[in-house]
Amino acid sequence: MPVNFPNISRSYDATRGMVRFWGYDRSMESSFFIDAAALQRIAPDLRADETGYLRAFDLNRDLIYAAANKVYARGRRGSYDISAADF
Repeated sequence: MPVNFPNISRSYDATRGMVRFWGYDRSMESSFFIDAAALQRIAPDLRADETGYLRAFDLNRDLIYAAANKVYARGRRGSYDISAADF
């Protein structure tokens, strides 16, 4: 079953250099993280700062959600990291 992303919230985690967002498989919530390299791959002209990463995420949600579903399908974990290799 694919993960759904009804919650459009996302945040930048400066410590990890990743954008965090949440997905749901039925009632189970999972955290997803997409790293800066992945965002730069899908949006090469982005500003390399929090504002740029969040904007790149917002403009490419469908692509990111598709990659998140692929990562999720690999097996259940506490959280899921999406890297440039996932695109």
